[in-house]
Amino acid sequence: MSETTSTNEENKLPLNGRRAIPPNYSNDEENEVPEMEAFGLIPRGFNPRDYLRVVDIYMFKEPQEINKQEHHTDKYYNPKLIVRRGQAFQIQIDFNRPYKPETDQFWLEFLMGRYPQQNKGTYIPVVVGNVLKPGQWGAKIIHRENNSIRLSIMSSATCIIGKFRLYVAVLTPYGILRTRRNSATDTYILFNPWCQLDAVYMDDEKERQEYVLNDVGIVFHGNVEDVKSRSWSYGQFEENILDACLFLMDKAELELSGRGNPIKICRVASAVINSRDEDGVIAGSWNNSYDYGVAPSAWTGSVDILLEYYSSKQPVRYGQCWVFAGVFNTFLRCLGIPARLITNYSSAHDNNANLRLDFFLDDEGKVDTRLTKDSVWNYHCWNEAWMTRPDLPVGFGGWQVVDGTPQETSDGMYRCGPASVQAIKHGHVCFQFDAPFVYAEVNSDIFYTRVEKNGAQVVEKIDTTRIGQLIVTKEVGGDGMVDITEEYKFREGSDEERLALETAVMYGVKKQSVQDTTYQPQTDVDMDFQAQKAVLGNDFKVTITFRNKSRNSYTATTYLSGNIVFYTGVTKSEFKKHSFSAKLEPSSSSSFNIVIKSSEYMSELLEQASFHFFVTARINETGKILAVQKAVMLEIPTLRIKTKGELVAGKEASVIVEFTNPLKQTLENVTLRLEGPGVLRTIKKEFGRTPMNSTLTWEVKFFPMRPGLRKLIASLNSNALRHVYGELNVQIQKP
Repeated sequence: MSETTSTNEENKLPLNGRRAIPPNYSNDEENEVPEMEAFGLIPRGFNPRDYLRVVDIYMFKEPQEINKQEHHTDKYYNPKLIVRRGQAFQIQIDFNRPYKPETDQFWLEFLMGRYPQQNKGTYIPVVVGNVLKPGQWGAKIIHRENNSIRLSIMSSATCIIGKFRLYVAVLTPYGILRTRRNSATDTYILFNPWCQLDAVYMDDEKERQEYVLNDVGIVFHGNVEDVKSRSWSYGQFEENILDACLFLMDKAELELSGRGNPIKICRVASAVINSRDEDGVIAGSWNNSYDYGVAPSAWTGSVDILLEYYSSKQPVRYGQCWVFAGVFNTFLRCLGIPARLITNYSSAHDNNANLRLDFFLDDEGKVDTRLTKDSVWNYHCWNEAWMTRPDLPVGFGGWQVVDGTPQETSDGMYRCGPASVQAIKHGHVCFQFDAPFVYAEVNSDIFYTRVEKNGAQVVEKIDTTRIGQLIVTKEVGGDGMVDITEEYKFREGSDEERLALETAVMYGVKKQSVQDTTYQPQTDVDMDFQAQKAVLGNDFKVTITFRNKSRNSYTATTYLSGNIVFYTGVTKSEFKKHSFSAKLEPSSSSSFNIVIKSSEYMSELLEQASFHFFVTARINETGKILAVQKAVMLEIPTLRIKTKGELVAGKEASVIVEFTNPLKQTLENVTLRLEGPGVLRTIKKEFGRTPMNSTLTWEVKFFPMRPGLRKLIASLNSNALRHVYGELNVQIQKP
C-alpha cells in the first residue's frame, strides 16, 4: 500500500521505525478478509460458481460430540468449538461437488486480532497433507463421501490461546476464493495439560481432574490453631466466563503473540486481577467499610465478579486475599493452566524484605504501634500455577506462586509471580519473579525489640518458628486439607533450613543480624498463653501460665492487651486491658485466668471475628521481659441447607436455607446468597431484620442443569455478622 492510499486511521497510528504494524492487544477486534483475492485482472467470463465452493462447515462442537469429549471441554457452557492445543480435532466440509485431490486445492486459515501475521502466530495457514506431526499445525483428510470430506486438524503445542476465526480458502486460476465470515466456525484454543509437548503438561490424570476440571474448591482460613474452611465456586465453565477471561488479557494489553506462554499470562494476570494499576477486576478493601459494594465475605464464587467486570469494565467492589485468589484460580483453570489455591498461616508482610519482622515494645512492654510497620496476617491466600520454566535452570519448573492480592509493587506494578516453589524452598531467590517477597512471607523471623528512653534498642525475643507455620491446599479428589509446608521450606531448625536461609541471604535478601542490637534471651522463666474455645456472643476465658525453672522467687508485672484485628494483622482497636502482679515460686508453675466478656468485644467486632492477644511480663528482679502473642478465632454459626424431594436434571426441585440468629441483638440488612455451579446461578434475597434467637427460612425453587455430584454454597451477610456460610453436596440424577 503506498502512503497516499493508506487510510487516515493508519496515518494516526504511532508507527515507529521498528514496528510496521500497530500492537495487537485485542482478541475481539477483527480485520476484513477478502472473499475473492485476485491475482491480477480477472477475465470477463470468470464465474466463481464454476470452481470448487464451500457450501457448509460442520464443527462437531456439541458437548456430546467427539471434539469436546476428547479435548475435555464438554463442560463449557459455550456453543462454539473449544479445543486444546497440540491435539487433533475434526471438522467436516461440504462442497458444491465431490472434491478431486488431483485438481482441487484448498487450505484452512486461522486468524486472530486485527493485524494477523504469520510470524506472530496470529495468521495460521494450514495446508492439507498426508500425515499429522505431533504438536505442529497440519490437516489431513480422514473420510470422503459424496460432496463431503472430514478433516483431522492438529494445532501447534505452543500456539496462542484464545478465539480464532476460521476461513476455508480455495485456489482458482485467477485468485483465492474464501468462505464468508461466519462466527459459528470460531474456534477457541486452550492450554492442554494432557499434551506432553505443552508447557503446562501434567502427567497425573487425578491431578488434571482436580486442578483443571474441578469447578468448586475449598478456601482454608481462620488461624493456625483453628483452621476453618469454606467452599468457593470457581465456575470456570459457566456461560461467558471464557470470554471474560480472554478479555482480562486484552485489558492487561498482553500482545496476542505472547498468549501462548503461561509465564507471561500469569505475570500480567496477577496485576489485572487487582484494581491498583490499570482498573483491574477487584477493588480491595481491608477497613471493614464496604459502601457501594459487596463485603468480601459475602461472595460465594468467582462467576458474579467476572461477569460484572466483563460487562461494566469497572473494578468490582470488594475483595480480600481469598477473593483475589478465587478469581485468579478461575482464570487459570478456564484457560487450561492447572492451578490451586494455597493458604499460608501466619503469613509475614515484610515491608522491606529483610527477612525479619520488627515488633517494637515501649518501656512497659506494650507494642508501640507508631514504630511497628510490619504485620503478620492470620492467613494469606495465593495461587500456584503448574508449568515448565524454560527461563530458569532445570529443576525449577512445576508449581509456581502467583498472587493477585496487591501488597507490594514488582517492576512498578502491584503483582507477584510466577515464583518457583522449588526455588523458594532452596533459597534460590535470585530467579524471577518476586521470589524474595514470597520467601519472606513463609520464612521471616520476628524480633521483639524494646526501645529505651535514650533510643537504644534491646532485642527481648526472637521468634524463628511462627511465620509460615502451616501451608495448606485442598486435597485431590476430596474436600480435605493437605499440608504442603515442606514444599516451601525444610523443617524448622534443620540444617537444610538454615542453609536455604543462608543461600537466600547470599542472593541478596538483606537479613539483619542480631549484632546491630543487644540480645539477652530470658532463660529461667517461660510464659505460655492459652484461650478457651470461644463462641461468638459468649464469654470465654484465657489462661496465662508461668514456669519458673530457677531456684529464685520472682514477681512478674504482667500486662494483657486484647485487640480486635483485621485478618491482615493490623489492629483496629484495643478492647481489653488487664494488668496484674504474679508471684512465681521457685521450680514451679502458676496459672492465672482472665475472663473475656462478650459485652467487651461485640460492639467493636470485625467480619472475621478475630482477636489478637498480646501478653508481656517484666520479671521485676532481673528486668527481663517475656512476650507472647496469639490469635484467637470466634466460632461463627453456620447456615443450614437442605433439599426437598428428588433432584433430577431438568425437573423442578427446591432447596431450603435456614439460619438462627445467635447474637443478643437484632441483625439488620441481612442478605443471603446461594449458588451451585452446574445446578443454579447465583441468587440473592434481602431480609430486613432478624431478631435475636429467631430463625430465617428461605426456600428456592430451581431446575438442576446437569446430572452428577454437585455442591450448593450459601453465605449470609449483615451489618453485625459476616463470614457465615453453609454448603451441601447434592447428587443430581439423570432424567
